[in-house]
Formats: sequence, C-alpha cells, structure tokens
Amino acid sequence: MNKTTDATYANQTLPQPGNLRVLYNGSLVGALAQTQEETIAFEYGDEWLARGFSISPLSLPLEKRVFISKYLPFEGLHGVFDNSLPDGWGRLLVDRLLQSKGYDPVAIRPLTRLSIVGASGMGALTYEPQTALETTQTLSDLDTLAAECAHILNSNTSENLDELFRLGGSSGGARPKILTTYEGEDWLIKFPSSYDQPNVGKMEYEYALAALQCGIDVPEVRLFPSKRCEGYFGVRRFDRLPTATPHVPATRIHTICAGALLETSHRIPNLDYHTLMLLTLKLTNDYDEVLRLYRLMCFNVFAHNRDDHARNFSYLHDPTAHRWRLSPAYDLTCNPGMHGEHATTINGKGTDITLDDLLAVADKTGLSQKEARSTAQEVQEGTQALKVWSSKSG
Repeated sequence: MNKTTDATYANQTLPQPGNLRVLYNGSLVGALAQTQEETIAFEYGDEWLARGFSISPLSLPLEKRVFISKYLPFEGLHGVFDNSLPDGWGRLLVDRLLQSKGYDPVAIRPLTRLSIVGASGMGALTYEPQTALETTQTLSDLDTLAAECAHILNSNTSENLDELFRLGGSSGGARPKILTTYEGEDWLIKFPSSYDQPNVGKMEYEYALAALQCGIDVPEVRLFPSKRCEGYFGVRRFDRLPTATPHVPATRIHTICAGALLETSHRIPNLDYHTLMLLTLKLTNDYDEVLRLYRLMCFNVFAHNRDDHARNFSYLHDPTAHRWRLSPAYDLTCNPGMHGEHATTINGKGTDITLDDLLAVADKTGLSQKEARSTAQEVQEGTQALKVWSSKSG
C-alpha cells in the first residue's frame, strides 16, 4: 500500500547522478552533466557525430563542443531533454510516488528526473543509469484504472500508485492516461480528469474521426469499452514503429515538440501559427508539411480546440530519409482555452478568428491563397457535426 505522509519525506532526496548517458535505440548520443551554475552541459559522442543527426537542430547542432543550457524555462535542461520528462498527469504520479517512498519531490533535480524516466519516456531518447522506483502490482481492467486515476486526483493516496506509475508515469498532458500494449502495438489510453465530462473519451474519439475526414493526418484511434461511461479514448503511439519479428521491441522514433525546439515553455502562450509554420518550413524544407500545419490550424479554429499550445505540435525524425516531418495530429478536443483564447494566436489574435485571419497566416507563409481558401472551407464544412460538442463544452 502506498500512502503519502508528511513526516517521513521532508529531509530526504534521491542522489543526483554524476552524469547521464543519452541513447537512441541503443546507440550512444552523448552525455549530460550538472554544472556549478545549476545549468546542464551536453556533449555529443564521437560516434554519434560521425553517423548521427542533430537531436534539436536549432539549439544543439551536430558539432563537437559542449552545449550549456540556460536555467529558464526548463530548470537548466535543453528543450529536447525536457521533452522527455512527464508533464501534468505523469509529473503528478512521479511526485506522489516519490512522496510515498520517503522522498521530497521539490528537491528532485532534472537529471534525477531524467534517470527516473530511463527507458520509459515518450520519443526515442533514453537515459542511463536509470533510477528505479516502481514495484510489482497489477490492476485488472480499464474501469478499475479509471477509478484509481479519479481517486488519486481527488486525494493524496492510492493503494495502486506503483502500477499507475508503471503505466503512466512518463506521459504528458493533464488527463490521466496509461501507456500499454494492445494487439502487439503500443497504445495510449486516456481517462476523464476531475473537470471533464464523463463522455470526454467519446468526444475525443469523434474529434479524431472528424479530423481524419477533414484530411488531417491522425494516428489510428479506438474507443475502448467501459461499463462506467461511453468509452475510453485510445490512440496508437506514433513514436513507436512495430517490428515484424514477434517479441522484438518496437523501434523508437525521435520526437520533439515545437516548444522544445524553440526553447520555450508551453505554459507561456507566446507563439503564433505563423511562427510555427516558419519553424515547420525550416525544419522540413517542404511546403506540403506547412500546408498540413495550416489545415490543422483551420481545424483547431473551426472545432474550437484552443488548447493548441507549443507542446501539442511535434516533429518526427526519419533516419532512413534523413529528414524531419510534422507528426500526426494529437490532443484534438473541444477546449475553451485559457480566458477563451487560443494558446497559439492566429494572425496575432487569440479569439474572434475569421477566414481573413487564416488566409493572412497562409499569405505570410507563402502558401497559395486559392489552396488556403479551399482548405479552410473544406475543414469548416467537415467540422459542422462537432458543434453539438462545442455547445456542451463551453
């Protein structure tokens, strides 16, 4: 049983690793070390310099030198490594588990948190040596998991905290979720948070299907059955590539979000879609990828998804083609946003977005006005069925 107490953990902390090795599908990328100034130093390994790629092209070019981070906004980490850390729900689970085992989560430093992530994080990067926290427990089904998630959100205790950590301790986002295997592939399954409507899983499922109908690239999705609600939303992970050989682990795909690339926190709403489109063009050198992002921007506007912050846009590295591409769309829901505004502005505006604003972003980015207009109209028509969700969700 795991229960949080106030008396045992206040003066304890996990040891800080002297340095961390950063790996990509078993190959050494480089090493991380703490500086005396509370920042982090990173250096690529020689073999990676000869055969690898830049894991964060804007801030960590593939060069033989020591990169020193700034302390803000990622507590001394470079954005690409902060991208490996859990956010929201995953961070909550890690902190609760640390408390239950007698450690003060406030005193846990970034390299220690990366060592806790170890090989369990999103994307391709893994970290050694690993700090193991979990123990062996099992939960029976999705409804039981959902109930335990609700319990931990509403209290400081859970009898199944170890298992919840194992299943979701490296995940991001505010809603409870687990990382699991389904039919031999890696999936992410979400549960309602304390402020969600009970049918939020069905809503996100229908949003994903609507996005697909609008021509947006979305991963395979599924509505997993439940006896408590209309179902739990599941999405096949796009940062894993299944192998053809049974029992051989999936190949990890290097994934980095826009905020990590730009070294800015998603908690600071300081981006505009024009900036994201310029980033996409610089990274991919492909206007087709820019048009994909434009289509997604139109969907977020017409479908009232204003939770479009810098961590909800990601890029995948293709080691075979030696290129980057925009990831499939994810976290598509009806969300009113902070103060009713988009986290990422459209033509400098967070609300009251018009077709002219969408076209202005396209024009500044160099997209065809004819194609931009037809794309916006196509997406607007494809989102009409979602209006019922919008009226229920505010």
